[in-house]
Parts: sequence; structure tokens; C-alpha cells
Amino acid sequence: MLDRETDKAVCVIDLDTVMPGSVLYDFGDMVRTMTSPAAEDEENLDKTFLRMPMFEAVVKGYLEASREFITPQEVSKLAFSGLLITMETGIRFLTDYLEGDVYFKTKKERHNLHRARTQLRLVESMEEQMPEMEECVRKCFQTVNG
Repeated sequence: MLDRETDKAVCVIDLDTVMPGSVLYDFGDMVRTMTSPAAEDEENLDKTFLRMPMFEAVVKGYLEASREFITPQEVSKLAFSGLLITMETGIRFLTDYLEGDVYFKTKKERHNLHRARTQLRLVESMEEQMPEMEECVRKCFQTVNG
């Protein structure tokens, strides 16, 4: 964006992935990026897991902000959307690694392979905790909607 008066740059807006779609895409990616204490390319997979307190905070905040437009069907898929988007991202990193790192920028050798492994470990953690994640969504939805 440019300032009208000075014609100087004010900020950069990245519209690369802006498109119409379900709120579940955005929520799922938020779960993927916010709930693990590990960096996206962490090589020590023991550090990669879903932190349930962080998941609960994300769910509460999202449901409070979206209560005017989110549907009950979308709410019922919130927990799964985190797993699905994380799996998709892991597959995308792995695909890019196998194709020679042509899409995602890399900073080191096998960078996208490490990213893929981290995402897939996070998927495992989500699978292990899915009943608790779903119960968390249910309770938060009840709380927000009284």
C-alpha cells in the first residue's frame, strides 16, 4: 500500500492465497501455526505436538469473533480442519522437496523435508488428541452461545 500524499510505501499486503472459501481453511491453518511450540522446520520431532491449552485459546477466540457468521456444521469440523490443513501442508512441503524445492523458499539442505516431517508429526499429535479437541470445540461453542 502507498501513502496518497507521499507516495511512499506504507506496508506490503500478500494476496498470494486470498480466495473465496470456507472459514475452515483459515481456522485450520491458524491451528497448524499456533498450537505447536516447535518451529515449522524443527528437526527434533519430540518438540512438535499440539498444545491443548493453546488450541482451546484459539477456539475460544475464533468462536467469539465468528459467532455472527459461523454455521453449526462449520463448528462441528473445526477440530478436524486443523488436522486436514496440517496434513495438506505437510504433503505440499514433501512434494516440493521431491520436485527439487521449486515452490517454497529454502534456507538449508532438505529444508522442505524437515518441514514435511514436522507437519506430519503435528498431524500425529492431533490424531492422538482429536477426541479432546472435539470436546473442547463443543464446550467452547456452548459457552460462547450461552
